[in-house]
Amino acid sequence: MANDNLKFSLRSIIEKNKLNGTNFLDWERNLRIILRSEGREDVLTTPIPKVTDTSSDEEKATATQLKIEALPVTCLMLAAMEPDLQKRFLSSDAYTITTELKTLFQDQARIERYETHKAILDSRLVKGKPVSPHVISLTGLFKRMEDLGTPYDQELATDIVLRSLHDGFAPFRMQYHMNGLKHDLNELHNLLKMQKAISLMTRGMKF
Repeated sequence: MANDNLKFSLRSIIEKNKLNGTNFLDWERNLRIILRSEGREDVLTTPIPKVTDTSSDEEKATATQLKIEALPVTCLMLAAMEPDLQKRFLSSDAYTITTELKTLFQDQARIERYETHKAILDSRLVKGKPVSPHVISLTGLFKRMEDLGTPYDQELATDIVLRSLHDGFAPFRMQYHMNGLKHDLNELHNLLKMQKAISLMTRGMKF
């Protein structure tokens, strides 16, 4: 019952804030949150193969199964659109709708990509501020760029995080590069938290 209530609550967010042509990025973000909670987000990126007379029984069965899995998502997307957009996509599946919407509203995505990229490059940890929220914030920005179709690879992302740290982290940064270390963002986050704890204990420094 609790899961049903949560599902209804999440779905009500997108159904109350229907796609109207000006809010695509927020709408898509909310849609993905809902589908992620239901384990169905992959439907948006899984095309349904066309079936022809020469298709094998296995190919036909796969296409049928994908259509069945996509149907609830497609219906949710259509229900969360203003009438004009709804009519446009009535005969489309979830993957096709997602692909066409991204083309239709690509200018919105381009602006958000620019703003997100700028926020990443402008991010700096100020002395006296804790490092953990700073890394968490940057990680969220990297995830948003991935959602917008322009992901940073792990090495570049960790380099950006290291560059964003104030001079108090210079010894850590130097050792990291000298030792040729390679970590994903979560591992780097844990290393930085450990560095903070060690510094506070040994030198009383405040990061």
